[in-house]
Amino acid sequence: MELRQIQYFIEVAKREHFTEASHNLHVAQSALSRQIANLETELGVSLFIREGRNVKLTAVGKIFLKHVELAMNEIEKAKQKIDEFLDPERGTIRVGFTSSLAANPLPTVISGFRARYPDIGFQLRQGSYQGLIDSVINGEIDLAFLGPVPTQEKNVRSHIFFAENIVALLPAKHPLAKQPSLRLDQLQDDTFVLFPPGFILRNIAVNACSQMGFTPKTAFEGEDIDAIKGLVAAGLGVTLLPELTLTDNVPRETVKIPISEPLVQRTVGIIIPNNRELPPSEKLFYHFLKEFFDVLSKYS
Repeated sequence: MELRQIQYFIEVAKREHFTEASHNLHVAQSALSRQIANLETELGVSLFIREGRNVKLTAVGKIFLKHVELAMNEIEKAKQKIDEFLDPERGTIRVGFTSSLAANPLPTVISGFRARYPDIGFQLRQGSYQGLIDSVINGEIDLAFLGPVPTQEKNVRSHIFFAENIVALLPAKHPLAKQPSLRLDQLQDDTFVLFPPGFILRNIAVNACSQMGFTPKTAFEGEDIDAIKGLVAAGLGVTLLPELTLTDNVPRETVKIPISEPLVQRTVGIIIPNNRELPPSEKLFYHFLKEFFDVLSKYS
């Protein structure tokens, strides 16, 4: 079985047409048909059902396609990693992040890194907290920005860059809107706008309320931070959010207020796999991050 045959098979499966596939591959249709026939002979099965000029995958063809696509993806990754070893400053970094870190600090960090290494590209993936941890462990991405930083997950290595406060976001007309700070139990009669169950920021909010002896009454749930801010701005409830998400971005008709009791914080940092070495380009980024936040902490 040749790599070329696999590439031809995937193209025909995608196009469902030998002529279109041959044009896209820049090979004669007869040569393409011959390679597919050789592949079917070697495997001992028919991969396609011929329907005039069109073709459809057989049941076994669909199974074969699923596996060879995975194999080709791994081959592409291997070629990419070899390119990075030859020149780490021209690689591609796969990094994940949660929505609460999308606006700050991720763009600032990447901008600083690209100023130093302009030829390195990024593949960015926004995901859920646990989903990003799983993606790092499984090798789908190599680094992930998280808050809070997991410290009990044995399959990843964690590096904490800083801790930030969780603050209250209230409608501007809320009775406590002009307070310099508030105790969380002062909001126990309010309705809350929170992330859905299973989201880490919801857990932080619920646990903080629990420390003050109450369970928040959830009126609305949303997976998007801007949507949650919008609901608060509309006067539909109050919420608790990381301060970073409100840096230069407090919506009109809302106010952010520090929480005096309890002290609610989250750590912010990055995780990398514990069971494999980072590729060269990712190593450059990882060391840059530690340097970046070390310098930042000295001036904060």
